[in-house]
Amino acid sequence: MRSGNPALGESTFLDLGTGTVVSRDAGAMSLNGTVNKTAFLLVLVLATSMFTWAKAYAGGGENLMPWIWGGAIGGLVLALATVFKKTWAPVTAPLYAAVEGLFIGAISALFEQRFPGIVIQAVGLTFGTMAALLIAYRSGLIKATENFKLGVVAATGGIALLYLVNIGMRMFGFEGMGFIHDSGWLGIGFSAVVVVIAALNLVLDFDFIEQGVEQGAPKYMEWYAAFGLLVTLVWLYLELLRLLAKLQSRD
Repeated sequence: MRSGNPALGESTFLDLGTGTVVSRDAGAMSLNGTVNKTAFLLVLVLATSMFTWAKAYAGGGENLMPWIWGGAIGGLVLALATVFKKTWAPVTAPLYAAVEGLFIGAISALFEQRFPGIVIQAVGLTFGTMAALLIAYRSGLIKATENFKLGVVAATGGIALLYLVNIGMRMFGFEGMGFIHDSGWLGIGFSAVVVVIAALNLVLDFDFIEQGVEQGAPKYMEWYAAFGLLVTLVWLYLELLRLLAKLQSRD
């Protein structure tokens, strides 16, 4: 099993000591259970994002930076804790969703204040993309073959490396790679490619979750799988925001 999502790796459902599927003493993972938990996490994201969204419009956007940095750093810490300790997922996954919602609400408000209407467009495109890819996956139109998985994983890793190098350059006083943020056609093309790769990761996630259900992963893995899917959805939403912002800034 392979996924470009770092939260859903090749050995996610395996016991690191024996290499076998982890114990099912607490019950087996189900597709319905994973769907329900994903919906619950999305509701948490929405609830906390509305909180920072309201603060942005109440304070004119000047008091958002603590929420942005707190949400980003807190989300990263909780994500790492969930990845390295999967049994904590029933607790850390909801916490991650709540903290990430604070970050998303603040970021979304900043984009909305500059480009009115952009947030509803990004939300619609995010869930529209997920629905379309899920239908294509379930119908067999898109198949997560080994070559498909390898290609998406390699592309995802390349994008992650590019972002890390850009962050490192900026930390040491360099300008970084301007095309990542530029609203020119090169920058728009780059964002479009990243959006496509993020979307294709959803196909890998659907396949990964399906295999986990078939192999009888333990019940707590429903929370972990829901968390992994949420990571991809957050990434896709943020990249769509960036792409739409670049397109609108050219008008």
